[in-house]
Amino acid sequence: MLVKQQRSLFFLLLFIAAAASAQPDGAEIMSNNFSATKVSGFVGEVTLSLINDRGEQRVRKMSVRSRLRDNGTDSAVLTRFSQPADIRGTGFLQVENSAAEDDIWVYLPALGKTRRLSSNNKRDSFFGTDFSYGDILLPAVDKYRHTLLRRDRIEDSDCFVVESTPLDARTREDTGYSRKLNWVDAQSFVERKVEYYDSQNALLKTQTTFDVRAAQLDPGRWMPMRRQMTNHQTGHRTLYQFDRFEVSKSLKDAEFIARRLEDQ
Repeated sequence: MLVKQQRSLFFLLLFIAAAASAQPDGAEIMSNNFSATKVSGFVGEVTLSLINDRGEQRVRKMSVRSRLRDNGTDSAVLTRFSQPADIRGTGFLQVENSAAEDDIWVYLPALGKTRRLSSNNKRDSFFGTDFSYGDILLPAVDKYRHTLLRRDRIEDSDCFVVESTPLDARTREDTGYSRKLNWVDAQSFVERKVEYYDSQNALLKTQTTFDVRAAQLDPGRWMPMRRQMTNHQTGHRTLYQFDRFEVSKSLKDAEFIARRLEDQ
């Protein structure tokens, strides 16, 4: 009888160990999340709706294009506003550099020149929205400590809940976040919800994604057609919505250089 009990205990422990090994850890989940929306290239038209705590709304229109660079890791994204008239022609370019700081430029037509942003500008508002410049592309995975907390559901999605904490003071200062909680879809690895906590560890913002579509089959890539960022401390929110989204493999690196921002 004792031998049977020991054998049963052995197989139970073996089963538990196998189940644990099948569960990805926090860093692996966030690495998959970083890659999940890395479409080889796309072009699109976006409506930005800025909504204050009284429900009053301002609408902006912009074009956006993005290309996955040849290293298969870093992306470049170029955005240009078309509406309203007072910001028409304003441009934004961000080029990821996995081995260094991202290159970020802003073009303001009124000044007639392109300005490069420093890393501590990442916490600034993206043209008056509730997204910061640093929120436009996902941050490098290795700049954070990632801890898998639990599993949860967002609408019909089974999600991993991962806490991401900056590894150093500079990352905290550049982003303005002391930590993030990420609800990552267990199938697509797209973030369905992200909570951002300020330097005092108070909830600052929540981002939610909607209408996540398969954008590319090989490798499997996805794209949310809508994102909403809500600032809990101001009551303001921003809805980022694709009116048009098309995968494009014809984009070239030469289209993602600073001087192209000044092309009209």
